[in-house]
Amino acid sequence: MPSRSAKVSRDLVHHPVFARFYARQSVVAEKVMHAHREELLAGISGRVIEIGAGNGLNFASYPSTVSEVVAIEPERLLRQLAAKAARHAEVPVDVVPGAAEALPVKSEAFDAVVFSLVLCSVRGVERSLAEALRVLRPGGELRFLEHGLAPSGRGMPAAQRALDRTVWPLLFGGCHVAREPLAAIEAAGFEVTTYRRLLIPERGPRLPTSYCVLGTARRPLGV
Repeated sequence: MPSRSAKVSRDLVHHPVFARFYARQSVVAEKVMHAHREELLAGISGRVIEIGAGNGLNFASYPSTVSEVVAIEPERLLRQLAAKAARHAEVPVDVVPGAAEALPVKSEAFDAVVFSLVLCSVRGVERSLAEALRVLRPGGELRFLEHGLAPSGRGMPAAQRALDRTVWPLLFGGCHVAREPLAAIEAAGFEVTTYRRLLIPERGPRLPTSYCVLGTARRPLGV
């Protein structure tokens, strides 16, 4: 069971309207997202903490090499949906409240950390990644699938920054579309071992959230 050493409000994040929208939209998008979830979690093993588990759509993709998943979700409705999904998972999943910036677990307790479309919406990216580094054992893996800033030289980056300053976070539960997750992961002290950039969806109009990166990083042995 997770340690309760860090005191976090059970409803530190409360976006009920967005949570309902996200719960519906994420299921619709699963035809596109499922293959990316499978790639994100392929070969992962041991004890895993998933930070910002949402409604639990990753749970079905964890392989049998995983001994336990501790799924952190701060939003009440999404946490309830994740708990339902956990009952159907093929690996043990414990869904608990908590915030990425103050994880309610012991240091160096996990073999792997998973971030899946969550760094866009955390209140503190630097603090969240510091917490991920803290709870990961030396040599352990960080798996990430995140959207962020479009490549430079186009009009989209300027539009993304404008959206972040205005309506986007208000409409979409604190989401930001102009963050740079790969650079933040490296700055936090992780060693990025592999990554690829991708567009989601691959075809059709480009959305502010289309510019994604999927990869693996490690906590260095000496850190």
